[in-house]
This record gives sequence, C-alpha cells and structure tokens, in this order.
Amino acid sequence: MRVLQTRHFGEIRIAEESVLKFDEGLPGFEQLNKFVLIGNEDKTSPFGWLQCVNEPQIAFAIANPFMIVADYDFELPDEAARELCIAKEDDVAVYSIVVVPDDLTRISMNLKAPLIINCSTNKGAQIILDTDKYTVRHYILDEIRRQEGGADAGTDKEKGSDDRHK
Repeated sequence: MRVLQTRHFGEIRIAEESVLKFDEGLPGFEQLNKFVLIGNEDKTSPFGWLQCVNEPQIAFAIANPFMIVADYDFELPDEAARELCIAKEDDVAVYSIVVVPDDLTRISMNLKAPLIINCSTNKGAQIILDTDKYTVRHYILDEIRRQEGGADAGTDKEKGSDDRHK
C-alpha cells in the first residue's frame, strides 16, 4: 500500500497492483506515467478521476464516453492494441479527459483522443484517433440537449400532444 497526499482527495491509499502505467505519459504530460482510477461513488455517473501517482497534485477529470454519447464508436488501431497487449475486448476500458471550465455550461470531453486501458495488464495510453468524426472539445451539455431533443421528436410540448403513436 502506498499513501498519496493529493490535491483533490486529501490522503489516499493505493495498492501497487492498481497503478496504471502509461509508457508514453499523456500528451503535454509525457513525464507523468503512473496513475490510478478514482471512480465516482454514484455508480450511474459517467465521471471519475485519473489521479497521477508521480505527481499527486495532478488529477484529470474523466468520463466514460459511452455513457454520454450513445453512438460513440471507433476502431482501435492495431498498433495501439499491440502496444497495450490487448488480447480481448473485455479487457479494455475507455475514458475521455474532461475539461471543466469556470463556465460549467461549456464542460467538454476529448472524444478525439480517448484513454485506452488494458484492465488485465494495467497498461494505458491516450490514442489520437485518425478520424474527423470526433473533436477534442465535445460539449457535454450540448450532447445531452441533442439526445433529449431526439427523444422528444414528434412531441408538441405546448399542447401536450404526442403524435408518435398515431
């Protein structure tokens, strides 16, 4: 067990076997290569933290992108799968780094460069996808509004009518 004095969580204890190794670090933070996941107590929440072990004052807000963007889908490049020693899809966890600005209506996540973690080997990497389908700033509240708008399609809220069943 290791004890870390963190900025956001105070003193935490981590088991060495829970430490994730990012051989290349993260873009812009290449010197930081050891992290632990800190989940949300609310298991239905897509949000959590990637807490740095090398520098305990640094933690990244993260989200499970599949819980926010229903149609998020990509193919992991073969080279990345090899580097992370991924043998089967069930071993993979995917997260997006979240940016939380002062204006919370502009909270965003990076869908262009997801964090890929092999849960069986604890190896991780941030992979930049070779597609223009996703951006580095996918606005979460806009996504939620878009999904709610799709769910309400065919509904006239003012009149209370619902013509989806006609």
